Amino acid sequence: MNPEKDFAPLTPNIVRALNDKLYEKRKVAALEIEKLVREFVAQNNTVQIKHVIQTLSQEFALSQHPHSRKGGLIGLAACSIALGKDIVTESNKFDLVGFIPLLRERIYSNNQYARQFIISWILVLESVPDINLLDYLPEILDGLFQILGDNGKEIRKMCEVVLGEFLKEIKKNPSSVKFAEMANILVIHCQTTDDLIQLTAMCWMREFIQLAGRVMLPYSSGILTAVLPCLAYDDRKKSIKEVANVCNQSLMKLVTPEDDEPDEPKPAVQKQAEPNPDDSLAKQEGTASGGPDGSCDSTFSSGIGVFTPAGTERAPVTLHLDGIVQVLNCHLSDMAIGMMTRIAVLKWLYHLYIKTPRKMFRHTDSLFPILLQTLSDESDEVILKDLEVLAEIASSPAGQMDDPGPLDGPDLRVSHSELQVPTPGRAGLLKTPGTKGLECSPSTPTMNSYFYKFMINLLKRFSSERKLLEVRGGFIIRQLCLLLNAENIFHSMADILLREEDLKFASTMVHTLNTILLTSTELFQLRNQLKDLKTPESQNLFCCLYRSWCHSPVTTVSLCFLTQNYRHAYDLIQKFGDLEVTVDFLTEVDKLVQLIECPIFTYLRLQLLDVKNNPYLIKALYGLLMLLPQSSAFQLLSHRLQCVPNPELLQTGDGLKAAPKSQKADSPSIDYAELLQHFERVQKKHLEVRHQRSGRGDHLDRRVVL
Repeated sequence: MNPEKDFAPLTPNIVRALNDKLYEKRKVAALEIEKLVREFVAQNNTVQIKHVIQTLSQEFALSQHPHSRKGGLIGLAACSIALGKDIVTESNKFDLVGFIPLLRERIYSNNQYARQFIISWILVLESVPDINLLDYLPEILDGLFQILGDNGKEIRKMCEVVLGEFLKEIKKNPSSVKFAEMANILVIHCQTTDDLIQLTAMCWMREFIQLAGRVMLPYSSGILTAVLPCLAYDDRKKSIKEVANVCNQSLMKLVTPEDDEPDEPKPAVQKQAEPNPDDSLAKQEGTASGGPDGSCDSTFSSGIGVFTPAGTERAPVTLHLDGIVQVLNCHLSDMAIGMMTRIAVLKWLYHLYIKTPRKMFRHTDSLFPILLQTLSDESDEVILKDLEVLAEIASSPAGQMDDPGPLDGPDLRVSHSELQVPTPGRAGLLKTPGTKGLECSPSTPTMNSYFYKFMINLLKRFSSERKLLEVRGGFIIRQLCLLLNAENIFHSMADILLREEDLKFASTMVHTLNTILLTSTELFQLRNQLKDLKTPESQNLFCCLYRSWCHSPVTTVSLCFLTQNYRHAYDLIQKFGDLEVTVDFLTEVDKLVQLIECPIFTYLRLQLLDVKNNPYLIKALYGLLMLLPQSSAFQLLSHRLQCVPNPELLQTGDGLKAAPKSQKADSPSIDYAELLQHFERVQKKHLEVRHQRSGRGDHLDRRVVL
């Protein structure tokens, strides 16, 4: 620095002291500058004040010499003290538009002192009534959240105060807030690992969704990416979890039936006219902290569901499901994700199928496999929500295909040939190809083209994952009977099992279905429907069930007992003499005897009082008795039959006129001879398969010698 240069009105002593290496001397110079500027203020000499500031800025603060720079800064500080915040707050010439870019640039500084200085400036500007800093908030909001993560507690607290003041202003004047321009910034910071930043950003997101409403819809995929993982937080992050839950619920409420498409499909060109993703977000994403849900972040936070603010505010807000569904699919596919997050994803899918079914059915083929896979979840609550979604897919009118062609496409076929999707018939019944005279589930208004696909794939999953069938099979089927039509569930499954080539699985599945049918409270109405076979529908259902129940001889007899087809039950038991009696077979007879003693068959036991009108019931029970070895089940049934009264003692005048009960139960519209032949054919197949297994050294189904 040239010592001979004129720095007036600064005296040579002040100049020398400002350049000194000792802080004490620079401080003395600063006090002199403060005194000098105060005198200029009193004289209203703005020219000299500007000259002092210009000299300190250009000659000292921007100097290459470190001591000169320090002197310049302390000198400027002295000027600001002498002048007060009046130079900014009371000047109508302050260039806020030109100042904001400088603020935006400096706000990303990592220097603590610089951050403290910037926060102080923002606090001042925010307190000035004539300055609307809210208009420029989108330009500095990201930087403020960065400062909120500072290591210094004081700076964090100051930044928290600034953000709190801004949020108060937003609540007071929501109509002037540029919500869309700040949505992406919040999405990023809602995913950070810093608790304070995440909680603050989530609180802002909650207010944005509640204040801006549908303006936030185009950002739904990004919001969900940030919010969903937080729903699985434990009590250590309880506050974040609670706010995230409010965000999730509020966002869900924004989706209405008006967001669904009209009946006419939109042209494909329209998709290209949607607003493009915001390129700046991708840049910010690279510098922001990563979110807690791994790979989903980079895909969905920056590229999907993020649109230019102009497009969202000028045009009517529309719901773009592609990104939302991908986020939901991603989270549901992640087996490491928390239970509450999985439940929330399923609630979203159910909500979207209810509110926007036409749009959602475009995504059903991609969602279907993961929804089926979720049935193996460890949580019963997750499985229940999953079944609700699957049931809605299977029953929604929007899922009915006018053209049944695609149902035979390769995407809906299963790996083994027995599970082919039938073509929906136009007469109201689904006709099954290759099955003579057999009708499968009625196509009632509550079912659609996806119903049969669901049943096929569910059975396929039970077949490939036997543990699922064993542990959760009954639970899943019972819940489906509550959610959908129980008759259709049983009718369709029985029809599919009829073409099942894995006979061991078919037998296991039939036994499972029979147990549910006979014991579950959810099937009370269906049992009553089958009990009397009064209607053509009930007779049709009986015949359908019977043909599949033939995979298990004892369950077939139990079905006949349920439907009061006692004569046919007796005929079946007569055929048991020609079957291979195995340990498993006798175990099933034992279980049937135990079942006869249960409340389900109270009516059957009471019919034993009417010996004359129920001779085949008594014969059938004696037939079971003769099959059993002298075990506890034998003793149980024997004691029961000993209680059958002597018919002569119960003879009444009215009884002579009564028609035999067995004749009444045997409906003339059912071809019992054909059913018996079908039973023999099915059991012959089972015998052949068992012998084939025996030939390979499998002796599990060994013959029992009595």
